[in-house]
Amino acid sequence: MTQARELDPSASPLDFYGYELRRWREEAKLSQNDLGGIVFCTGALIGMVETTRRVPTREFSERIDAALGTGGSFSRLVGLVLRSQLPTWFQAYAEMEARASYIYSFQAQLVDGLLQTEGYARALLGARSKKGLDAKVAARMDRQRILDRENPPLLWVVLSEAALRQHIGGPGVMRNQLARLLALQEQEWVKLQILPFEAGAHAGLMGSFNLLRFDDDPDVVYTEDFVQGHMTANPQALREGHLRYDHLRAAALSLEASAALIARVMEERYGHEAEPDGRALA
Repeated sequence: MTQARELDPSASPLDFYGYELRRWREEAKLSQNDLGGIVFCTGALIGMVETTRRVPTREFSERIDAALGTGGSFSRLVGLVLRSQLPTWFQAYAEMEARASYIYSFQAQLVDGLLQTEGYARALLGARSKKGLDAKVAARMDRQRILDRENPPLLWVVLSEAALRQHIGGPGVMRNQLARLLALQEQEWVKLQILPFEAGAHAGLMGSFNLLRFDDDPDVVYTEDFVQGHMTANPQALREGHLRYDHLRAAALSLEASAALIARVMEERYGHEAEPDGRALA
C-alpha cells in the first residue's frame, strides 16, 4: 500500500483528483486494496493515483465512478487532469481545438496528433525521454475524443508523403498507423489528403501549421517551433494561412488517390504484421 501523504487539492487538477479519490474511498470505508479489487486493479495503483504518482485514465475514472457512486465526478474531472499533462504552452491551443467547428491541419513530417495511434504517439513522445510518458500519451489520446462527439468538428488534414515514410516506432506501429488513417477516411467529418513528393516546391515548405474556425469567434492560426507554440487571430496572418492551405489542398492528391497511396505504402514498406496498442488502466 502506498504511504499516504498530504495533498493540496488546489495545487493542480491531478492533486485535486488524488485528494478526492482518497476522500471518497475513506468515506466508503474501503482500503486501497478493497477499492482496487472492485475496479480490477491493485491497491498499490489506487495509492499511486491518490498520491499523484500515476495519472488516471478515462477507463479507470469510469470504474471509480461506478464503484463509489459518485455520479460521474471522476469521469468529468479526468479531462482536466489529462489536459494539465499537456505542455503548458500547448494547453491554450488544446482548449481552442476542443471548441473549434473546423480544424484544418498541414503536417510536413508527422501524422497529426488527432489521427495518431497510441503506439505511434508513444514512440514519438518517448523519443527524447521516457519520463512521464504514460501521462503524455494519455493526454494526447484524450484530445481525440472530439472526433467521437455527436457533432464533431470537420477535420481536414493535408499530410506530406514524408509522414507516411518517416519510420516511427517500427514497422508494426507504422502499419497500424497507416491502417488507422485509412479507417478514419471512412468518417464523414474527417478528410485526408496526401501531398506527394512529386509536388515539388509547395506552400508548406516553411513548416506545419493549423487553422481553427469557430461558429462565433475569430479564426485562429497556430504554428510551432522547437520551444513552444504560437497562436494568433491577426487578420494578415490568417489571410496568409488560408491562402497557403488552399494552395496545399490544390497540390495534394485527391481523397481517393491519397487513400490509394497510403494503402500502397503500408503494404510495400511495412509488411503485413501489425502490433497491438496496449492500454493501461491508469
